[in-house]
Amino acid sequence: MEKVKLDIVGLSYSQTQSGACALVLGEVNGRRRLPIIIGGFEAQAIAIEIEKMTPARPLTHDLFKDFAQAYHVNILEVIIYNLVGSVFYAKLICTDGKKNIEIDARTSDAIALAVRFECPIYTYEFILASAGTIMEGNEFAYLENMVPNTEESPETIKKVNYSDLSDDELKQKLEEALKDEAYERAASIRDELSRRKNS
Repeated sequence: MEKVKLDIVGLSYSQTQSGACALVLGEVNGRRRLPIIIGGFEAQAIAIEIEKMTPARPLTHDLFKDFAQAYHVNILEVIIYNLVGSVFYAKLICTDGKKNIEIDARTSDAIALAVRFECPIYTYEFILASAGTIMEGNEFAYLENMVPNTEESPETIKKVNYSDLSDDELKQKLEEALKDEAYERAASIRDELSRRKNS
């Protein structure tokens, strides 16, 4: 079967399932999108790596990467190979330099590892045909609503007006947020710093 390459094009809170997130994969050089509902922890793990944030302590997927690399194992690609009902099935294609092996994985974990190993993500045409959607324009903001840790639910996050703070104050608050693993707050601070840099 011919593989179709995918990119991560969106990550946001799920509008249909409380505590879940919607990961949207997009067909490279195409308009089809593959939305997948994943858990908040996995969404946070994906977002943190894409945003190049450094947690105070390694997350589970970071530990997996460090362990694999210590034994010279690399992930070549991730394939979302099946869909049963609403459940996507994925596998990791790994190598130690001598032989390739396939390891079954939850799709959310596979994507979290794909961004860490910087390997391509694929699916098959029949999955895109049955579960994919065609989206017009920019319906998903990239990494919209950065996924918070369990200490910061959307209901408990205190909204802060970062525009009143100096650049140095913002950088200090960014360091504090990363140290506290408050990734929602860190993303907001980073966005304000980026806005100022581009204005």
